[in-house]
Amino acid sequence: MHQFEKHFTVAEARALLPALRRLFKDVHARRDRARKIDAQLGERLTASGGDLGGKLVTDLLTDVVALNAELRLWQERGVVIKDFERGLVDFPSLRADREVFLCWELDEEDIEFFHDIDAGYAGRERL
Repeated sequence: MHQFEKHFTVAEARALLPALRRLFKDVHARRDRARKIDAQLGERLTASGGDLGGKLVTDLLTDVVALNAELRLWQERGVVIKDFERGLVDFPSLRADREVFLCWELDEEDIEFFHDIDAGYAGRERL
C-alpha cells in the first residue's frame, strides 16, 4: 500500500514546471507585498494607538485568501510544496514499485533528482 494516492511520471511532473515557476513568482510577489503592508500597518498602529483597517488590511487579507486557494489547488493535484522561499517541490512517484519523491527546486532547469519518501532533500539521487 502506498502513502500517496497520486503518482507522477517524470513527464507529468516536468509538464507542471512552467505553472510552478509562475506560482512561485506569484508567491514571492505576494510575500514581498505582505511584508511591505505589514511594515506600513506597524507604523499606523504605532501612530493610531490601535485603530487599523481599510485598504491595507483588505489587500493583505485578499492576498492571503488568494494564495491559500491557489496552494490548496496544487495540494489537490498531489503536488507537495516543501519550501516556498526556495521553491522546493516534491512529486510522489513510483520507481520499481517503490514510492519516492521526484524532487525539484525553483533554480533548477529540470527535474533531475528523486529521493525516498522519508529521506528528504539530503537523500537526493540523480534520476
